[in-house]
Amino acid sequence: MGVPLRPLTDRLNTALERYLPEKRLFLRSEDSTRFVRLRPLSQATILACTTAFVAWSFVASSIVFIDTLASGDQREQTRREQVYFEQRLSELAAERDRAAAEAQAAHNRYGEAMDRVARMQGALLAAEQRNAELENGIEALQAGLRERLRERDTARARLAELESDTLTDELVQTENRLAEVEQTLDFLMHALADTADEREAMLAMAESAIQQAEHLALEYRLIQDRNHRIFSQLEQAVEVSMLPLERMFRAAGLPPEQLLQQVRAGYQTRSASLMPISISTSGTLDPDGDEARANSVLEALEEINLYRLAAQRTPFAMPVRAGVRQTSGFGTRRDPRTGGRRMHNGVDWAGPQGTPILSTGAGTVTFAGRQGGYGNLVIIRHDFGIETYYAHLHTINVNVGQRVSRGDRIGGMGTTGRSTGVHLHYEIRVGGRPINPMTYIRAAQNVF
Repeated sequence: MGVPLRPLTDRLNTALERYLPEKRLFLRSEDSTRFVRLRPLSQATILACTTAFVAWSFVASSIVFIDTLASGDQREQTRREQVYFEQRLSELAAERDRAAAEAQAAHNRYGEAMDRVARMQGALLAAEQRNAELENGIEALQAGLRERLRERDTARARLAELESDTLTDELVQTENRLAEVEQTLDFLMHALADTADEREAMLAMAESAIQQAEHLALEYRLIQDRNHRIFSQLEQAVEVSMLPLERMFRAAGLPPEQLLQQVRAGYQTRSASLMPISISTSGTLDPDGDEARANSVLEALEEINLYRLAAQRTPFAMPVRAGVRQTSGFGTRRDPRTGGRRMHNGVDWAGPQGTPILSTGAGTVTFAGRQGGYGNLVIIRHDFGIETYYAHLHTINVNVGQRVSRGDRIGGMGTTGRSTGVHLHYEIRVGGRPINPMTYIRAAQNVF
């Protein structure tokens, strides 16, 4: 058997009477006076509901505040990482230039050394050829000398045999010829000794040049290894920085290849620091050489620069940065005025009146004024057939034809037009067709 409801409420009223005495609320009209009796249990119920509502409001406000602080810290951390990465890219580019200059200097020194070695080898070959010619000449002279010695011996024998006056003149002539032959032999012996000394000196010079060439070749290989590590780090850094940009554009439904072609067509001038390196004189670059790898890195850096230009002209940013809350998303929803189902072509954020409204990308203002249910409206035309709409503004701070950049203030939040409260209605249209703005905003969350 359960406890009867009325005795239970009476006992609760009696227990609470001590803390919440019964009160009466009088309601007076023109011809009568009535009162409402608030028993202790009713007062306790009202007090409990009020306390629960206040606690729930406090907890919800705390969660929203903490979420706002966390998102602000994340954006600041992302900005610091981007600044650090840009500084690191600049340092790596400077180190790459220094390494390229050192490699070119080593290449020049190596070429000069090889030229010296070639000249020395040519001189050594010429000296060896002269030495061979001298040796052949000496052999011929020695043969002639032996012949003259035989003649001398024959003449002396004849002189000893005959010892006559008629042979005196012939003996004198033979002795004179013998003296001439001895002088010629002494000259050839001295020339042979000088040639041998010159050959030894040339051999020593050639050995020194070969050692110097080997040292320069080792230095060149060390520089190439260092350049390989530098280029590997540069290529990895470029790839790491390019992947988030490619993913961002693909997530937004914009093909990166087509996008870069359009940006390159409208951006004819090229930075001097990104011009290709042209060092080789052979007509072609080695695909694994430093010049080719440097040109590959420069092409990737130019592509990153084109991505940067495209990102500036594409509405990836949030149109409002103050403490606001999203009240309605993109898609079919219940109309707040009529109660029926209706397509909502944008995203709504609610906040205080006058909250700054910012341009989400670089572009040109094509409309700035009042337009039907949009109220005060600003339309900005961006590149790639994209338009952004900013509706229900309280104030407009731009004019038609004005060029704006990402983050420029274009107006203040309001409630003009078909609106039930202060908020911003934000649309993105591609080729005149509305798309979900959160697709662009979410695509760039981890990039900007």
